[in-house]
Parts: sequence; C-alpha cells; structure tokens
Amino acid sequence: MVQCSFHTLLHSVLRCCDSALKQRERQAQIDALPAAYSAPLSDEEEKIHALSLARLVTECKSGSVAPKDILAAYGKKTLSAQRLTNCITDFMFDQALEIAAFADYTSAGESDAGSSTALNRNDCPLLGVPISIKDTVNIRGHDTTLGMSKNVDCPVPTSAPIVRLLQDAGAIVHAKTTVPCALIGIETESDTFGRTTNPYNQNHSVGASTGGGGALVACGGSKIEIATDVGGSARIPAHFCGIWGLKGSTGRFPMWGTISSMMGLESVQIVAAPMAGSLADLEEFWKRMVSMKPWTYDFTCVPLPWQKVDLQVEGRKLKWGVIWDDGVCEPTPACKRSLSIVVDALSAQGHEVVEFHPPKISETLTVGYQLVFSDGGVQMRDAGLPGETLNPPLKGTIGLLALPRFVKNIMAWWNRPTDPFYASLLNVMYPKSVLEQRALVVRRDEIRAEWHKRWTEENLDFVLTVPHPLPALENGTGERASLMSAGYSFLFNILNYTAGVLPVTFVDKATDKLPSDFMSSPKFKAMNVIAKGAYSVYDADKMHGLPLGVQIAGRVMQEEKVIEGMKVIEAVLKAEGKSFVPKVLV
Repeated sequence: MVQCSFHTLLHSVLRCCDSALKQRERQAQIDALPAAYSAPLSDEEEKIHALSLARLVTECKSGSVAPKDILAAYGKKTLSAQRLTNCITDFMFDQALEIAAFADYTSAGESDAGSSTALNRNDCPLLGVPISIKDTVNIRGHDTTLGMSKNVDCPVPTSAPIVRLLQDAGAIVHAKTTVPCALIGIETESDTFGRTTNPYNQNHSVGASTGGGGALVACGGSKIEIATDVGGSARIPAHFCGIWGLKGSTGRFPMWGTISSMMGLESVQIVAAPMAGSLADLEEFWKRMVSMKPWTYDFTCVPLPWQKVDLQVEGRKLKWGVIWDDGVCEPTPACKRSLSIVVDALSAQGHEVVEFHPPKISETLTVGYQLVFSDGGVQMRDAGLPGETLNPPLKGTIGLLALPRFVKNIMAWWNRPTDPFYASLLNVMYPKSVLEQRALVVRRDEIRAEWHKRWTEENLDFVLTVPHPLPALENGTGERASLMSAGYSFLFNILNYTAGVLPVTFVDKATDKLPSDFMSSPKFKAMNVIAKGAYSVYDADKMHGLPLGVQIAGRVMQEEKVIEGMKVIEAVLKAEGKSFVPKVLV
C-alpha cells in the first residue's frame, strides 16, 4: 500500500514536471520568434491573407508572392490566435520553409526562375498553403502528445505519410494544434497545455478533439487543419467555431502515422477530416491532395482519383432527408433554427425536403458505443500517467464503465420505467468478450445494410442533421453535456458515411431562448438523463453570437458529392439573403 502510494505520488510529480516542461518549451518557441510576428499585418500581408487557397498557389508559383511573406502573414495570425485561445502545441515556422519546394526560391524574373527546382515547383499543387496539424499526427522531431504528459519530450523519428505528402506538395506546415487529454471529449483541455477557448467567446468551448485546429482556422491562422474524427472530433469544433469541415470514409484520406488513445480499434475507425475557413478552400484542398495520389504514400488509402460531380450544372432539384431528432437528445432551439434555415432555403429554391426516418438511431448509437468502449475504457484510462486529468466527459464515461455490472443492472432496473434509453445503456456498457465484439460487428453491418436499403428506397441525395444539439457550450460544462449527446455526428462514423459541416448563422438570445419555466415543464421531465444534461447547460443569453452549423451526409466514399451538396446549400442560402459571414476575430 505504501509502495503503491509512493509510485502514484512519483508519477504525479513527474506529470506536473512534464506539463511544465512542455509549456516552457512552447513559451520558448514564442519568445524566440522575431518581434515582427507580434506586429499587426501590413497592407501587403492583409492582401496575401485574403487570397483563396487556389489563388495563393497561383501567386506563389508565379513568384508574385514569396513563401516567407505568406508565413509572415499567417505566422502573425497564428500567434494572435494562440494569445486569444491557447490553441497551439508547437510553432514550426522556421522548419516550415525547409522543404525541397522552397529550395533556392526566387521571385519571378530573377536569374534562376527557370531552373529545374522552379520547374519542379509547378508540380506542387499546394505550394505556399499554410497547413496546421492536429497533435495526433506524427511530425519528425516533434512530440505527438495527445494532450498527455507521458508523451512529452518524446520526439517521433518519422513523419506521417500525410505530412510527407503535404511537404512534397509544397505546403507550409507551420503549427501543431491542441487536443484534450486522451482525445475523446467535447472540450479541449489538458494538464499539458491548459484549456483552449472559443475565439468568438472565451468563456465557451471550441469542441474536441480537434479544438485547437478549429480555433486556429477560425482566427485565420491556417488555411487548412489536418484533423481526425471518430465521433465528431472535427465536425463539432467546425460547428462550434463557425468553419467548414469534411469527414471522409475510411481509406479516402491518409491516416497511417496518426496516433490515438484507441490504437487498434477497427470496428468504428478514426478517419481524417480536414477543416477550412471557406468551402472553396476545403474543396480545393481535397482535390489537390487527392491529385498527389495519397495511396502511393499511405498503404491505408484507397486508390480512388477525384471524381467530378457538378449538381448545380446538372440543374436537377435534389432530394434531402432531414433527421430532426436522433431519439436521444432533441436539438436545442438555436441548433434547430439553424437546421430550419437550411431546410426552408432549400424548399424555397425548389428542392424536395422530406423527413427521414431511418432504422432506429438509438440502437445504432448503442451498438457504436459498445464497440468503441468494448475494452471497458481501459485503453483510454491507462493512456496517460497515473493521476493525469482526463477530460471530464471521458472520465465520466470511464467511471460508468468501471462500475460493477450488478450495480449497473440495478441502476438500469430503477431507471427503466422513466428512462428506457439510459437503462439500455447501463445494461450493455461493460467490457466485451471477443465473441461479443464480433456479434456487435455483425449487428453494425446489419444496421448499415438497413440504412442503405432505406436511403435507396427513398431515393435520397443527402441527409441533413444538426452537428450537435448544443452550440459551443460554456467552459467546464462538458461532463453535464456528456459524450452521449454527440450522437448526431457519431452516427455517421458508425455508418462510415461521408459527412460535412458548414456554418449557417449565430445564436440569438431573443429568438433562441427557452421558456422561463422549461426546466419544470413536462417536456423536460420526460427527457432522458442525457438530454436533461445537455439542456441543463443551454443558455441562449450566454451563447449569444456563437456560430451555428448544419451537417450534411452522403454515403460511403461520396466526398466529392457531399462537397457539391454543401455548395448547393450555400447557393440557396445566398439566394434567400442568408449567407453566413464569419466575423473577423484576430
């Protein structure tokens, strides 16, 4: 007992030391930056920063804009974003320009502009594009912390294939971004880096686990964030931060060399989900990345070239299915209004919009939760050092899993008359045997087949939902909102469908307010414990001005079609005079 306590104390001391070391290292990186990075953008830098991704590449290839000037503009924005939101784990400004594409770079018209290196740069489809990387992706010579002090001062020897691809494509990989400890969560906070806050309101969350990337892109510090997603880890931050994101299907985007707290999980796979500050940039990035033939870099990639889809030129009206409620947590008024704005705009422009009632979503989610936590949460619980502070929603879920099964059965019996969904979760959330896991995979595939059949029978082009039932929640309330409230995004990971998020509007404290007596109303009392927890943190007054998004889903490997669907949504919103206009944050 004494020895165990001693080891726990020792690990806690080491954890604190490692966290302090990493924060000092980051501060040293900031202190070493030239003073110019702390100055406002010059007029010329403002012009560079305003360029689209496609235009930036063109100007950089022609020599009209130099990589060092691009980095100067985006470096300033990155440093401002860090000071506002605490979103960066590593500054890599000097290293960002040390790639072959920038060797002997000169402006147009100088003596070596026609040299072999300059000609080679014409083959770099992302030349000069500033791209940030989630702190789960390996970059040679840097830690991949996952927000855990155990991984501090452990620089990796090899970059992930996606990083090598980006560098070969001429991208400026200039920063790594924050994640919550052990990843799974809806707030971005860790002992290692502290809390990352929402750039629209520092009292609120950026989402998780790609929270740092969401904040950085929203602040204009990066054109593209390389994010990952297993249950909304990129789409929820996109929704919370007012940016664009697209989760692909398994195998469409390079993922080897990306670390998680659930290594080896195959039944619900983690996938890449790039985020961007505009839909045009998101589309250009996807096309240009795929043009690099990622399957030649990463064995996990499917050799599928970019497919041209143009729904608007076809001129046909599309059929959209809408899921208004996942049966677990009804969207709060602000999020429901955002979805309604899109539905009304589509209908006004002649598209067919119908309510979609797929196979029971609550069962789909229950199967998914069991697969992700089939080990009883042990892998995530033990991912850090003893005493490491897991993010509260994950800690609460692991705590539930750790309860003796007979205790959960008693709790389930007690809750079943009033809360059958929560009771069903209590009954099944326990460590699974190999045979039980295989049975769950069989059921998952049966559900996928049922979805495919229903979607085909109804002849849908897309399905629309909210990305999450809440806007960006107040800091420290994630445990009450719980991981189980993320069903709208997690659903499409279980199905392996492509899903994108785009911003629509902002919370309005007058329009989106709950009735004053809502918490004592029969509707609230009839809610399950998950919905009650989510609604308990909803406050339209405090959330006023925060972004609101919508989620659009297509089927497997339909990344091109979903992007086109997002373009249709933006077009109808513009036609109805309801285009989303991001606020200038830093």
